[in-house]
Amino acid sequence: MSKQALVIIDIQNDYFPGGKWTLDGADAAADNAARLLAAARGRGDLVVHVRHEFDSAEAPFFAPGSEGAQIHAKVAPAPGEPVVLKHQVNAFRDTDLKALLDQHAVQALTIVGSMSHMCIDAATRAAADHGYQVAVAHDACATLPLDFAGQQVPAAQVQAASMAALAFAYARVENTDTLLGEYGR
Repeated sequence: MSKQALVIIDIQNDYFPGGKWTLDGADAAADNAARLLAAARGRGDLVVHVRHEFDSAEAPFFAPGSEGAQIHAKVAPAPGEPVVLKHQVNAFRDTDLKALLDQHAVQALTIVGSMSHMCIDAATRAAADHGYQVAVAHDACATLPLDFAGQQVPAAQVQAASMAALAFAYARVENTDTLLGEYGR
């Protein structure tokens, strides 16, 4: 029974160059997520993949059944690894994610994926609210620039603000190398 789990959220094709909703740093974030994935598999930790699909084919991205909604090859699930399908921002909402984690007696999560300011934020806060110890690998997460009140907010600032807010009260926010070093203990 695993006490630790790696939760990979929404590292899907539409977020990569050529996709419908390209994120800044998607490739680098996926590369770091893949490193954490290899380590989690090597330790025998539970690995959970979360995949988002919208309900409508008219969705701006992650349309049902589309290639863009598929998990990116860099972090493709291995046989037997659970894939949780979600239709909301929060990976815990209307899914069996919590039941799956509880079934495996998981107490601590490492969360990676996309988008930092939406799905990573929502899942991290929910996980902490459910009582899990949460770590987020900030360099294994990606986001994009946003507009607010007529002001363009660069992706680096969106990322920094998102991670700072999570680090304030919801999670340990570390880089991939730090978390990999902890895996070796």
